[in-house]
Amino acid sequence: MNVINNKTGWIEVICGCMFSGKTEELIRRVHRAEYARQKIQVFKPILDDRYDKEHIVSHSKMKTPSELVNSAQDIHEKVKYDTEVVAIDEVQFLDNEIVEIANKLADNGKRVIIAGLDQDYTGKPFGPVPELLAIAEYITKLNAICVKCGNPANRTQRLTKDKDKVLVGASNIYEARCRNCHEVY
Repeated sequence: MNVINNKTGWIEVICGCMFSGKTEELIRRVHRAEYARQKIQVFKPILDDRYDKEHIVSHSKMKTPSELVNSAQDIHEKVKYDTEVVAIDEVQFLDNEIVEIANKLADNGKRVIIAGLDQDYTGKPFGPVPELLAIAEYITKLNAICVKCGNPANRTQRLTKDKDKVLVGASNIYEARCRNCHEVY
């Protein structure tokens, strides 16, 4: 990434299916910014309470401190003037206002790093992620490994018959699948 001056902000989106390493990549970028002594704020939706309420945590147990939010507006209200990097995990659980807020943050010179599922369990675009992909300067799409055949996986297989769009869980409810092995019940 080429930084022209400290007034230039941008949006980075890390997306993919579950178990593809999205949160690990977000944490890696946060740690690099910490090493550069940048002021960082990390947020996650209150809905995501799988591992820890005070940290974002990857499935491999990497973690970094975070602030809980109920909505995109909460992020807007909590970002401090001198923050240089805003990181948001599990963005698919936030409302569509996050698109406008991410744009405003970048317009105000902040680096905005966002991670989230780009597809729901049926393989359809998920929440605000498609719009965030459209406005992002940088996009990283990660794949997992299909648990059925070993091919690259870009889908999240739900292992229950529950039809709710949002069902928070980990390997007890979901697994990574490729296009051919993914099934929608």
